[in-house]
Amino acid sequence: MPSNPDIYNPIENVGGVFVRSPSTFNPSYQDISSADAGRTEDGTMHKMQIGTKVKIALAWKNISQADASAILQAFNSEYVEVKYKDTLTNSYLTKTFYCGDKTVTTYNSKLGIVSSVSFNIIEQ
Repeated sequence: MPSNPDIYNPIENVGGVFVRSPSTFNPSYQDISSADAGRTEDGTMHKMQIGTKVKIALAWKNISQADASAILQAFNSEYVEVKYKDTLTNSYLTKTFYCGDKTVTTYNSKLGIVSSVSFNIIEQ
């Protein structure tokens, strides 16, 4: 597959589809702990980490209705494979994500301008 023509886009592709570069790309790394994790009576935390998952907050600002539609369609499946620039490894990784609630704010419907499209993607 060819590379995304926008070399500064932190999202290489979504299911093989190129999407416009987001205005906001905020990854966070969430520790997953065992069900037995917690504090003992002496106050010591026993985290019992069993893994780490990535959550990325995404937003696109002041885009056309066509771009908003393309973004929403790219992330419309229950699960999507996203190739993205991972800050932790400083490389592009492909992982499977699901989407949180999507918010769309229309700025000017006459001109077809969408003020923002935003949502989180969370690693499966």
